[in-house]
Order: sequence, then structure tokens, then C-alpha cells
Amino acid sequence: MSRGRPSLLGMGVSLGAAGAAGALGAAGLIADRIRRREDAQLPEYSSLIEPHDQELAVVADDGVTLFVGIDEPTGDTRTEDGRPKPTVILSHGYCLTSECWVLQRRALKRAGYRVVVWDQRGHGRSGKGATAGYHIDQLGEDLYAVIQAVAPTGDLALGGHSMGGMTIMAMAAEYPEIIKDRTVAFACIATSPGSIPLASSSFVAASGKQLLERLGPGVFSQLQRRPELLTNLLKANRDLEEFLVERYSFASPVPRSVVRLTAKMILGTDLGVMSDFVPTFDAYDKTAALPYFAHCETLVFNGTQDVLTPPEHSEIIVRAIAGCEHVLIRDAGHVIMLEHPDLLNEQLLALLERAAKARAEHLDPAEKPRVTLVVTPVTKRRRVREGLTERRKREHAS
Repeated sequence: MSRGRPSLLGMGVSLGAAGAAGALGAAGLIADRIRRREDAQLPEYSSLIEPHDQELAVVADDGVTLFVGIDEPTGDTRTEDGRPKPTVILSHGYCLTSECWVLQRRALKRAGYRVVVWDQRGHGRSGKGATAGYHIDQLGEDLYAVIQAVAPTGDLALGGHSMGGMTIMAMAAEYPEIIKDRTVAFACIATSPGSIPLASSSFVAASGKQLLERLGPGVFSQLQRRPELLTNLLKANRDLEEFLVERYSFASPVPRSVVRLTAKMILGTDLGVMSDFVPTFDAYDKTAALPYFAHCETLVFNGTQDVLTPPEHSEIIVRAIAGCEHVLIRDAGHVIMLEHPDLLNEQLLALLERAAKARAEHLDPAEKPRVTLVVTPVTKRRRVREGLTERRKREHAS
């Protein structure tokens, strides 16, 4: 291990004497983070597991098998003017899986939408394929294959988080007719069109780029050859696992179940896949594809404290797509669909309602004025504040 590089392993449980000092400092940060979450008194979800109505494998153009999950609607499946509601296809981000959409799937299917989620290559239950396939353009081809397999006709609503949003833009660049002729709604969630660098600060746990820079090639290659080292480390110290994930995924306290799910996805991603995807982010730029979305309802949704795709990335999208709505959430990090699911669900349903209205009344979204909303999650802030007050009372009493 080269000198001067902070070690991921030295943050909690050292692999050698060099990690001991780092462990002491990290221990205080871990304890403080966990105490903040517990003080917030956030309600736990009864379950973050939601079986699909149908699961299938879609084969990409290079032979990689892609996992696809489909949820059939339980609510009214038609809009007010009698049209079938669009199929909603959600694409997850780097080092996550389709499981990240569990809370959106529930809300959308109850509202009468058919929901399709899928695992990007190298993630979740999809196949890995060759290293040459780990680039955004190939992901765009993968998404096109998924659409052709599960929704070859009819209206579409496309939503993408982080790398998933990039995937949609890459598909649009190659298959603009899918956007122009069939897509009625587009949700850009904590994503980027490129043209400016990603991860200008740090996203150590969930961002492979920053993880690699901090680990260094020597340590990373060792972990890649012996992944059980990292697995055993994290099993030995669950608090370390949660700290690494929570610190770089969320900007406000979240339930422990959410942290665990996020850790499962991120730390379950193959280290080689993390590494192989990194170069594509530096070369990525799909700003030229944004005008294709001008005539569909567009939502740009991101957090003020997202360290991987800060607000300036979203602002590029907002400037390029006339009539879009930009919703900026205070106290929100990168994995925003799990940090503030109710706010995102509300905005997704509103987006779909606007799309239905535009279709029914023959309105062109491009002719609307842009709208920017800055939202403060008041309920969560109140819980955190009340939790801190109670803690101070207990400390004072003791």
C-alpha cells in the first residue's frame, strides 16, 4: 500500500498497524452518525422486499443476460380521457440494483401504472459480460433491448437515477424515435448529462471512482483477487459498513433498514465491475441528446448535498429542456429515492398526471415556462430536531 493514501480498510478495522490510528478517528465519526440516526426516531419500514409479478431475462445485443422485473398495476389503468397509462421503466445507478426502486414501485403500481425495473449489466442479477461492454453507450443499447422485450408498443415514461439517467440519454442519442414518438414523461433523478466532471468532491463508498483513488491500485487489485477480505471486514464490523455507505449516500438520517439495503447493493457490486466502469464517466457527454426530450414532460429531481452529481449537473439539463420542472430537495444526498421516497413518489405521480393532461389537451410541454421548486423536508427535520432535544435532556439529566 502506498504511503499517503487513506485506506478504506484502515477506517474501522485495520489490516495492519498502519490502520490503527485511522480506526480511532473513524470510530467517533461512526458513533456520531449512528447516534444521529437513532435520535431522529425515524419509523422503520416493515419490509423493503417487494416480489415482482413477473421476472424475466432479456438478452442484450452482445449476449449479456439482463434481469428484468415487472409489476402489474393494482389501480385504475386508464387516464381520465380513457387512454392506457404509460409503462414506467426505471433504470438504477452505478453500484445499485433494481431493488433501490422498491418504494417507487409500490406507489406507482397502486396508482395504476405498469412498472418495469432492471439490473444494469454487472449489477444485481444481471450478467457481467466483457470489460469492453462497461460503457454508457452499451447501457443505452441494453435499455433499448429491455424496451423492445417488455414494452415494444405504447406510451413510455422513463426514469433514471444517476448512471440510469445517463443510460436513458445514451439510448436517446441512438434511438431518438423512442423519445419523440413514444415517451410522454422523463424523470432525471440525481443524474448528469456530462460535459462537466463527475464527483468533484468525494463519494467514497458508493462511487467507484473515488473509492479507487483512495484505495490505490495495489490495494484494489488485492481486494479484487481476494474479495473475502472486504466481505469479512464488513461482517466483523457492521457499524463500519453502515458508516461507509450512509456517509456518502445520504445527507439526512434514514432508517437502519434503508442503510442496510443500500449497503447490500453497493458492497455487493463486484469490485472489478466498479473498476471497469470508471473510465466511461470521464468520457461521458450526452448533452446533445437532451433536445430530443423537449416535447415530453420532464422532471429534474436532485438534492442540494449530492456529492456525486451536485446541482450544477441538473442545471445543465434544466437549461437544455424547455418546460421542464426542477425540484431541488434540501438535506438530500445522492441515493435520494431511498432518502426521501415520499417526496420523489409525489413528484413522479405529478409528472405522470401532467403528461396525461398534455396528451388529452394536445399541449406541448416545450411551450411551458420552466419551474424550479426548492423543497425542505419539514417532517424529517422536525423529527431530527426533536430527537436532538430529547438526547440533550437525557444527557443533562445524567
